[in-house]
Amino acid sequence: MRKSALFAFALVVAALVALGLIVLSSASEANGIRLHKDAYFFLKRQFLYIGVGIVIAVVAAFVDYHTWRDIPGLAWLFYAAVAILLLFVFPQFGGRAVNGSFRWINLGPVNIQPSEFAKLSIVIVLAVWLDRAAWRVELFTKGLVIPCLLIAVYAGLVIKEPDFGSVMVIGAAGGLVMFVAGVRLRHIIPAGLLGGAAAGIVMCFNANRMRRIMAFVHSVFGGGQEVVEKVTTANMDPAAYQAHMALVAIKNGGLWGVGLGESMQKQYYLPECHTDFIFAVGAEELGLLFSIVVIVLFLAFFCISVYIARNASDRFGRFLVIGMAFIVFFQAVFNLGVVCEALPTKGMALPFFSYGGTNLLSAFFSVGTILSVGIHSYRDKKRVLARSVLMR
Repeated sequence: MRKSALFAFALVVAALVALGLIVLSSASEANGIRLHKDAYFFLKRQFLYIGVGIVIAVVAAFVDYHTWRDIPGLAWLFYAAVAILLLFVFPQFGGRAVNGSFRWINLGPVNIQPSEFAKLSIVIVLAVWLDRAAWRVELFTKGLVIPCLLIAVYAGLVIKEPDFGSVMVIGAAGGLVMFVAGVRLRHIIPAGLLGGAAAGIVMCFNANRMRRIMAFVHSVFGGGQEVVEKVTTANMDPAAYQAHMALVAIKNGGLWGVGLGESMQKQYYLPECHTDFIFAVGAEELGLLFSIVVIVLFLAFFCISVYIARNASDRFGRFLVIGMAFIVFFQAVFNLGVVCEALPTKGMALPFFSYGGTNLLSAFFSVGTILSVGIHSYRDKKRVLARSVLMR
């Protein structure tokens, strides 16, 4: 493990956070005035979330990541606590619907989204279980059945909210950790297909989700009748509205952008311009260069994480890094795909950019965990080298 890799990783995260704040300062202005009579309402709260997130990342980085495995029951306690929180989003336990979904727990001045914690928890508990299972991960029960049950509990609770995007992240992250741990592909692939089919069946009975999928299919295979230049708010399918407006923003930005703060789409044409579709505002104001920089930064985030994982001191650290990095990277890729209308519209935040506390705190926790593995692996390597020198 090279110290330079850890510095590079921290620098990439700092660049993502800084760029996210710059874009949010402009993208949230119109909605801040409309909803709270304060152009900087969302920006000020985001600064607060970032401050808390940095504290979480620092603590997670310097606490030995082995704590999750070495303290008996800690990972399982976290898993159970998150499962309980997922129950509290439902109306039977006092939860309330927001835009037709039960995803939030109201805590007075702040709301928390337990599904964000579920993404982290599934990586931690699977890393602990599969590391302790050792070679037995190749067995059907220990390698497949128990991990799939752990994933299914969270997936079942989250899909009832409904939040199909989080189900995808939980399932994909869990499957990746299982693959890295050495679970047989002949076990993983059928289980993945079965889980995907089950989610697809549930999705077919969700009118809102099917409307979005059909709008996406129509826009892609509809004979080119809804080219962005010809779309108007009068003939536009509501399910495809934001994706179309996002494409308009990207097209308006061109190569160099219209200038920071000069976006037209953020003026109520793009309702979620400070959350799920913030990338479109950045592309409109800062142009193609912004888009390329964001893509490169997220690619660098994942590639450096893979390097840290490959040089981790043990399997457990490798599982944690791959899982945590994948959560951030997958959400970024999916968000960019939706904004560019390459994927069906789905409310999924762009890590470090979109306004929101829970997603941002979970991203910082992932960063801290990755750094913890890197820092402690670097220290372990130094101790081994020092010991070998003394023995000569």
